[in-house]
Amino acid sequence: MRCPLCNARPAKRHCPALGQTICAVCCATKRLVEIRCPSDCGYLASSRQHPAAVTRRQHEQDVLLLTPALAELTDRQSRFFFLFQSIVARQPSDPLRPLVDSDVADAASSLARSLESASRGVIYEQLPQSLPAQDLAAAFRKAYEEVTAQLEGARTPLERDAAKAFDALAEAARRVGPLAGDSRSGFIELARRILKPSGEQPANDAPGGRGPGSLIIP
Repeated sequence: MRCPLCNARPAKRHCPALGQTICAVCCATKRLVEIRCPSDCGYLASSRQHPAAVTRRQHEQDVLLLTPALAELTDRQSRFFFLFQSIVARQPSDPLRPLVDSDVADAASSLARSLESASRGVIYEQLPQSLPAQDLAAAFRKAYEEVTAQLEGARTPLERDAAKAFDALAEAARRVGPLAGDSRSGFIELARRILKPSGEQPANDAPGGRGPGSLIIP
């Protein structure tokens, strides 16, 4: 039987809050966030006794999943990547039109093509297909414009770097989910974990050691 929350992984843990059996990953990542766990839940008690180990294992897994996408990025490109990834994590999702990993890939690829064209002096706006992807692309574009508006000089290098970051983001959105066991929203869940529930920025021990602090260096 598959987990009713992710509909991807085997359901092995009985959840007293939901009255259903769910997978271990959803139990660990949605606990006290989307699931109101009762205080007598054994899995909740175990996680409170060993929080560091659980957090460390999840972080190590997230790093391994993201590393291939970041391997060939420069420092500035990686900072763009984490900026755009934080937007994915914060993007509101309509229950009737939920944002999924394929929307992230579509939005990022569309922006990459548009910026590549702009770097060559060609004005070309490629729009994603789905409405959630279009909304996300608009949020990406707004963040990019806000960052570049603060900088002086030629925009072409920034357009190329942002396009590279968007290509890496699209690749990660396509690849991470299936590897994590959730092809629908595995990358989005990873992005939310990295952002952290408190809303603080990703830590400086992000893959490659390049966090998002002082996002863009001219």
